[in-house]
Amino acid sequence: MTKVTDIKKINVEHVTIHSSKDFSAVKSKLEGTIPRIDDGIFTLLRYRESGRALQELEALPALSIFGFRDHGAVLQVAGLKRQSIQYDIGNPLTASKMTRHALSAGLYAPIRVLLREDSDGVTFEYDRPLTTFGQFANPQVDEVAQKLDQDLLAALENAAS
Repeated sequence: MTKVTDIKKINVEHVTIHSSKDFSAVKSKLEGTIPRIDDGIFTLLRYRESGRALQELEALPALSIFGFRDHGAVLQVAGLKRQSIQYDIGNPLTASKMTRHALSAGLYAPIRVLLREDSDGVTFEYDRPLTTFGQFANPQVDEVAQKLDQDLLAALENAAS
């Protein structure tokens, strides 16, 4: 059996958005403006109710929070007290518009966004969708990624303000 490993170098733009507000205010504003996704959509898809699922997906806002992980809590094992939450933010319909043209785009959907507080203050960080999805060199994927890029930047800037 032959193993073939391809490794490709890509350029990714990393975005950092600073906020003058405190961590809890930014977190609350983000979670108040970007809703959690209703897992019922995935149940519909699991049971092959694609027509109903599509109706639900079309009614979703541009962005939803799929999940989150409290990285600050994990740092307690190192004796550190920090506030840091990683969010998965995206839209299943948007993802399907990219993965139908490049299935590997599923590696980056939803987008990971880090909200953190440290000596620099409160910031959001993420890798810009247009550059991460750009590696697939597909015009249809790029078009969707550009819109996702704009929506994500606007939502995070709004939460940070």
